[in-house]
Amino acid sequence: MIRRIFTGGCQCGAVRYRAEGTLDDPHICHCRMCQKAAGNYFMPLANIAREDFRITRGEPSWFRSSGLVRRGFCRNCGTPLFYDMPEASFLNIALGSLDDPDDVQPIYQSGVESRMFWFSHLPKLPEKETDDGSEAAAERHLRVLETNRQHPDFDTVHWPPEEDLS
Repeated sequence: MIRRIFTGGCQCGAVRYRAEGTLDDPHICHCRMCQKAAGNYFMPLANIAREDFRITRGEPSWFRSSGLVRRGFCRNCGTPLFYDMPEASFLNIALGSLDDPDDVQPIYQSGVESRMFWFSHLPKLPEKETDDGSEAAAERHLRVLETNRQHPDFDTVHWPPEEDLS
């Protein structure tokens, strides 16, 4: 069996993690609790055995969302990171927090009773790229690049950079 290494963390880089092994049960959860925890319409999750997981930088904050579950997130930037049932032998990772989220494809959807009814219409919506080719969009994109405080999608020795981007 090939063991894969997955790394990830929050947007600001205060919390980083490493998972070595298989991310099992990759799925998208549409339940209302996941919607609230993600601040979005759904939350993609997959689990890793606890012995194959470690925090490599910082410490997540935890919110006990029910008697069975706690949610891990970055206290600095608010990024949702983990869905944890402390008695289980595994931990769920929020797939959007992976350095390469395209590495793990969900295999099913859960909590579909809370899924947005209009999701079936998404493929019919017009699409736009971030840079629409206009001068204003190009200037905005350049400004974001010049002032970006988002942690890069790889491990770093130190973060954030020393210079202040404000």
